[in-house]
Amino acid sequence: MDVVDVEVVEDLTPQARCDAGFLKLRRLRIVNVYADGKRSEPYACDVMSRADVDAVTIVLYEIDGRRRVRVLLKEGLRPAVYLRKSKALARPDAKPWLFVAEIAAGVLEKSDDGAGGIERRAAAEAAEECGLAVDPASVEPLGGPMFPSPGVTDEYVHFRAAHVPVGHGRGGDGDGSKMEEGQRVLVVDLADAIARCRRGEIPDMKTEIGLLRLCDRIGFLPQLGMFADELPPALRALHSRLGVDG
Repeated sequence: MDVVDVEVVEDLTPQARCDAGFLKLRRLRIVNVYADGKRSEPYACDVMSRADVDAVTIVLYEIDGRRRVRVLLKEGLRPAVYLRKSKALARPDAKPWLFVAEIAAGVLEKSDDGAGGIERRAAAEAAEECGLAVDPASVEPLGGPMFPSPGVTDEYVHFRAAHVPVGHGRGGDGDGSKMEEGQRVLVVDLADAIARCRRGEIPDMKTEIGLLRLCDRIGFLPQLGMFADELPPALRALHSRLGVDG
């Protein structure tokens, strides 16, 4: 069914423990330890975490016979940012973000430990969120992992990509939670997807990073809508010296 709104029916914050729930909050007091052995005054440090700390995100892309690059995004329900509409923001949002377009992603579980675990989880998330079968052996690395918000959370996100027939994607069945109801997919030209990120129409940081990393990996220049090997020789040499030649 199509989701058109979410409503808060109960706010459990006043009686909730910060060490319970999906996200857990540690309220710490810490000190800085200096090279000479001295210590700073104690200060507050809040850390938001969860049982399965790390995650993987995967860019699903296709390069067709005309060398057109398309990517598969999923639009998912995002109550956390949708409920910003109830806050007195210094700069109100241009639109309510009930759904947000993103590349597929999910947390790494205990069973994903060991060689190939990240790739298996990336393939599982592609099926769960985009309804697309991906062979874990075809999943490609896409640079090193990153902390999305190291000031408040210890989450570590791994980036992957897979070349797949994106036109076969559909809204995935999700993990069975209400949070994943109403998912749908979008097939977008890579350059257009990056432009939408830059305009704030796709306001998800990992998505823009993943798309730009894909450009580097395949040697695609989104500003020009062409591959590096299609440049005139002089420009191709300059592009190669920048260290991002595909």
